[in-house]
Amino acid sequence: QVQLVESGGGLVQPGGSLRLSCAASGSIYSSYVMGWYRQAPGKQRELVATITSGGSTNYGDSVKGRFTISRDNAKNTVYLQMNSLKPEDTAVYLCNARHILVRSYNYWGQGTQVTVSS
Repeated sequence: QVQLVESGGGLVQPGGSLRLSCAASGSIYSSYVMGWYRQAPGKQRELVATITSGGSTNYGDSVKGRFTISRDNAKNTVYLQMNSLKPEDTAVYLCNARHILVRSYNYWGQGTQVTVSS
């Protein structure tokens, strides 16, 4: 079982930056693809970014060039650096850990609120 705890959300002005962190209990090294998703009120959950243990990344179209995902396997932590934030980035950001082989090993954090507003 993997438990995920997000932190780093908050209120930021348009054009600003935030860095989210996701701390995982238990070892996530090599076994899990880690990701960030977001959900805004009235909208479906959407992919923000994922990263494999080897460092391969994938980004949603709306955040490419502005957000960067990274992971520290020694610290069991995943980060999301968000730059040039826009009001439409406002959402609850959720951390995800998905096992590379066992589909049922799919875990979510409780989420952290990001609000972009002047």
